[in-house]
Amino acid sequence: MRVILIGYMGAGKTTFGKALAQQMDMTFCDLDWYIEEQNRTTISQIFKNEGETAFREKEREALHKVMQQDNLILAVGGGTPCFYDNIDFMNQKAHTIYLSATPETLKAHIRMGGSKRPLVDGKTDEELTEFITTSLKKRESYYQKAADTITIPTITRQEEIDECVEVLKKIIINRVSQQKK
Repeated sequence: MRVILIGYMGAGKTTFGKALAQQMDMTFCDLDWYIEEQNRTTISQIFKNEGETAFREKEREALHKVMQQDNLILAVGGGTPCFYDNIDFMNQKAHTIYLSATPETLKAHIRMGGSKRPLVDGKTDEELTEFITTSLKKRESYYQKAADTITIPTITRQEEIDECVEVLKKIIINRVSQQKK
C-alpha cells in the first residue's frame, strides 16, 4: 500500500504524514527531504543555483524512485502534482489524498512553520496572501485529481493534528477494504 498526501505548502502534509505513518506502522517519506538528501543540498540552493526547471526534473526522478517502496506514506511538495505527468503517475501508483486549506490557513501554517520556503521567503503578510491565492488557483485543478480530499483547519494544537490523522486513517482503511472486495 502507498498513500501520497498532496496539497499546497503549509497544508500539513509532513506533519500529518509522519503521525499517520507512525499510527499505521508504515514508512514515512517527505519527497523534499529525499531530494535534499540525494543531492546533498537544500531545495532553496537547487532553486537558486540550477533554477526551478532543474528542480522539477530532480523532483520527478525522485518521485519515481520513492514510489518503488511499499507500505509508504509520502508527502510531496506543493508543486509536485502540477508538473509533467506527476499527478497521473501518483494516482496510478498510490492512493492520493488532497489536504485542502484556505489561503488564510495556509498563510498561518507557513508563518508558524518557520522553515525556509524558496517561493515565499521575504514576503509580507499581504504579499504572501496574494501569492498563495493566485498560485492555489493555478494548482487547484491538479490537486482535485486526488482520489480523496479532506479540508484542513488552522492547526494550533496537537489534538487538532490527532483529529485530522484519524480522518486520514478512516479514508485509508475504507480504501483498503474497498480494494479487497
